[in-house]
Amino acid sequence: MSVNLRVLFFMARHRNSKLGLIFSLSLVFFFIATLSPVKFSYAQGEYQTTVAEKGDGIYNLLRKNNLPLHLIDEFLELNKNQLGASNELIVGKKYLLPVMVEVESSVSTIIRNENEISDVPTATYSIFGENYQKVPLESSELAGGVYYLVSGHGGPDPGAIAKYNGKTLCEDEYAYDITLRLARNLISKGALVYMITRDSNDGIRDGWYLAPDKDEKCYPNLTIPINQNSRLKQRKDAVNKLYKKHKGRYQRLIVIHVDSRSKGEKIDVFFYYDQRSSNGKKLCINLRETFDEKYNTHQPGRGYNGTVSQRNLFMLKYSWPVATFIELGNINHQRDLKRFIIDDNRQALANWLTEGLVKDFGNNKQ
Repeated sequence: MSVNLRVLFFMARHRNSKLGLIFSLSLVFFFIATLSPVKFSYAQGEYQTTVAEKGDGIYNLLRKNNLPLHLIDEFLELNKNQLGASNELIVGKKYLLPVMVEVESSVSTIIRNENEISDVPTATYSIFGENYQKVPLESSELAGGVYYLVSGHGGPDPGAIAKYNGKTLCEDEYAYDITLRLARNLISKGALVYMITRDSNDGIRDGWYLAPDKDEKCYPNLTIPINQNSRLKQRKDAVNKLYKKHKGRYQRLIVIHVDSRSKGEKIDVFFYYDQRSSNGKKLCINLRETFDEKYNTHQPGRGYNGTVSQRNLFMLKYSWPVATFIELGNINHQRDLKRFIIDDNRQALANWLTEGLVKDFGNNKQ
């Protein structure tokens, strides 16, 4: 069997075991590639086996057998009929171990961290920018989950536009920054993440003003067209192609936008799903409930009016993964605007979305 392991910077291939488990790593290899895959082969008929013991998790099992943690997907594939409902190991069962033989390497950059010893290992992803590129691998609670993140507009289309302090604020920049923060959170919890809309040089940015540009691309490195229908089709095609690759896995599509309404119309974060998707509705409900809980905790008495509803949107209708389309607020409303221009608020949005997605993963793994 031959397996292509794509180690693009927007994918999380390294995951660690349960939160709190202490690591002592003297040599950790982290891969960040442009567009070229690293290819590995797996020798048929030569798989070694191991028996799960009490307290073993998949990561612990791989480490005990001197295998790198990024082989979790291959382990899951080899043993998909031998695992529990949440991919947990069953004590006493025998499991196959993947055999890795490097055949071809065309990785543009390999970062070796040879000296640092850390309780929590980190992986490096340049897409997050210099200040955020090191991502702590904090848990494996989203291991096995695949997420496609699409921030709205981009390239020739800035989306909604507002004016603030003499500056032009563009929807695509703020939606992208929040989406990047969400991607980083998901990776830290063991998820496999694809940034469908991506900008190789913006990274996560702090501060209130995110300068607009037009150099965003569509996965894997496609120029974004001017025509809206062509743009949506391009993104849908990218997602559906990847969906086929990961068929059988828990997969979710998250589309993130900033709304534009009259200056007097304040709105809360709200969520759309396709009318045919019961799991899409569950996903939206899990996200909305999380936001409701957060507002009740952090701003008691404020009330939260975000809604969950059906909508006939292209990305919801024609994309194959279970999906949600999220509107984060009105860029033209002065109070809603603080949700975007304050970087701590952008991080809070990403954090709350992460918690909602963790809840959905636990409640609705299909």
